[in-house]
Amino acid sequence: VQLQASGGGLVQAGGSLRLSCEASGRIFNINIMGWYRQAPGKQRELVAIVSGGGTTTYLDSVKGRFTVSRDNAKNTITLQMNSLKPEDTAVYSCNANGIITPTKRYPEVWGQGTEVTVSS
Repeated sequence: VQLQASGGGLVQAGGSLRLSCEASGRIFNINIMGWYRQAPGKQRELVAIVSGGGTTTYLDSVKGRFTVSRDNAKNTITLQMNSLKPEDTAVYSCNANGIITPTKRYPEVWGQGTEVTVSS
């Protein structure tokens, strides 16, 4: 199982970006999918997660600006980021937790990071 992320880039403050991540492989179920970020010199933090049933959790500072969604049939997760601020600048990584395939269970899989830079 691999996670492939896309959609990062450079945007001015107030702009929008959309991140996408797809889990590849033959997958029966993924418990939780989410996005995390790590800014230079800071610890990685949870940005948004969504359960298979659609329950979402957000970092307080992104509530009302970011929207996370997932397509269980396609094993994809999307993060729509609006009203971006310079403090949102970070490397964003997607995560899948509790993956069940026909042959194996994966506790956790990380995708490669995608860089988001918000200029002031």
